[in-house]
Formats: sequence, structure tokens, C-alpha cells
Amino acid sequence: MSVVADTAQLEDRRLPTTTLEGWRRFVNADPSTMPPLAHKRWSALAETERRDYDEARIAHHSELVVVSTSTVEEITHEGLLLTLMNQREIGARRGLIVSGAAATGKTTSIKQLGRVHELRIRRRYPDSSGRIPIVYVTCPPKGSPRKLAMEFARFLGLPPIGSRQNVTDIADAVCQVLIDARTDLVLVDEIHNLNMGTAAGEDLSDHLKYFTEHLPATFIYAGIDVERSGVFTGTRGRQLAGRCSLIATGAFPYREEWRQLVAGMEATLRLHKHRPGMLVEHSKYLHHRTGGMIGSLTHLVRAAAIRAILTGAEQLTRPLLDAVHIDHAAESATRRASTGR
Repeated sequence: MSVVADTAQLEDRRLPTTTLEGWRRFVNADPSTMPPLAHKRWSALAETERRDYDEARIAHHSELVVVSTSTVEEITHEGLLLTLMNQREIGARRGLIVSGAAATGKTTSIKQLGRVHELRIRRRYPDSSGRIPIVYVTCPPKGSPRKLAMEFARFLGLPPIGSRQNVTDIADAVCQVLIDARTDLVLVDEIHNLNMGTAAGEDLSDHLKYFTEHLPATFIYAGIDVERSGVFTGTRGRQLAGRCSLIATGAFPYREEWRQLVAGMEATLRLHKHRPGMLVEHSKYLHHRTGGMIGSLTHLVRAAAIRAILTGAEQLTRPLLDAVHIDHAAESATRRASTGR
């Protein structure tokens, strides 16, 4: 067996999870567990072997590390509970809305819920190859009922929708496919794009309500600051609020869980000069730098690890972490905190 990891994964481009094939590959994908080489064997690698090994390590660090946070666990448990409660419901089914600022793990959380649920269904029905337990779509910006129906059709791989096709007929066809496929969980991301203050937003809301009433499935929504985005305004918004519970995501306080998050990410590093615990020692700095945002932390650690490989540093030091640019929101918050403004 070669000492160099297989680099074929570098050519395995991830398909979007808004398609059935991409979603299934996401569910089937195991987390990268690339074993590190012993230091002596690493030092003895030939130039081409070292290049391939480094490329494989870069691919390993480029993958999003999903750490089981308390928020992910809460959303997963609540979502699974709702699917069980709704499975015999014939009236209005209860749903869940995940709301919070950007980079607080909303999309990651609902996708993990979907993955756990689909794997559970596969274990329960091992011979159901035609079953589609999950649909994952995003709410189209400035959307219309036709655009929403197209999102469902695109996920299912249905033929392109013509401009002359009736929207209700399209929705009925989509619903029938999902009923036949025994879909029981629908994930709708970017729900903040649903603006109830506009005619288009009201039409889109009505169409989404049509899906919820014609599909025997649990609907889980996620969006940025949903409470303030206008989703709950008006009669339609109040109906949505009356049928859904809400879980808020946000920044993590600097407590033991934050240190555990950092430790979990550090355990995935494949750097040959990095001493275990070095990153945890910078936990307070990392919290200050990212504002406690899990998305910002993940980006910082992944980018710093790749930079450590490219530069030959092979460890995450404070200067190297300082050199990594992260999202503007986190950088701005850090500057304001530093200047006291």
C-alpha cells in the first residue's frame, strides 16, 4: 500500500445538494479520515510523493468539518420528533423554523437533520431504492410560484418546465412524485427571501402552503433573522407562525462548549509540526477573532491549515492565524471590539 493518500478525491467535485444526486452523495459521504504519515516516513517522501500527499491533505482540510454542537443536536432532535408526530397526522402538520444571523450554522444544522433522517429511513426500509425521504430546496430570491415549483422539479430531476405550463399543474405533478416516493421531510432554506410585504412574496407563500397541505411531509425552514424579515407578517405569516416552532441560532459564548468545538476541529488537523492542544490554547483568541460564530471559526481553521501546508509551517501559530482573512462581519466586529466602538 502506498504511503501517499489517494488523490482521486481532488477530482470529485461536489454536486449541489439542491439536486437529488448531489443530496444522495452528501448523505453517502463519510467524513474524511485521512491518516497522517509517521514523521519519519513523511520526511523520506520523494518530491512527487510529497506533492501528492500535500494535495490530499489540502483536500482533507478543505472539507467542512461538522462538529456536533448543542444547536445541531437540538435541531436534529426536534426535527426527528416532528417527523414522528406528523407521520399519522391528517390535518395541519407542525413544522420548524431555524432562524439566526449569517454564519451561525443554520444550513449545516438542517442538512445534518436531513442526513440523520435519511439514514434512519434506509435502515428501516433497506429495500426501498425508489424512496426519496428528503427534499432540500432553497427559497428563490424575488421568487414566484413557478420558480419554487422549478426548485422542486430540479431536485427531482424532472423535465424542464415550459413557460406555458400551468403552475398548479406543475405543483400537482411534483406533489404526486413526492407522494409516490414517500417523501416525509422537506427542507426549505433561505426562507428570509419570502417577503410577505410584496405581492410576489404572498403568491410564493400561498404556493408553499399548497405544498404543505398536499404533501404528507414535515417542513423545516431556515433563514436569516426570520422574525425580522417579514415572514411572519400578515394573515399568511401568522398562519406560518401558528404552525411552526422556532429555534434560534447565534454566536457561542466563551464557555466550555467553545473549547470543545475548537478541540474537535483540532483533532481533524493533519499537520506534522502541530502539537496537540496548540489550537485549544488559542480558544479565547479564536472566540474574539470570530465573535463566537461557528461558520467563521470553521473557515479560519480550515484556511489556516491549508496555508500551513502551502508555506511549510505545518502548525497553526498565532501569526499564521492572524494572516488569514475571514468574513467581513467577523473582521468588523473584531475591529470594533479592539477600538471600543
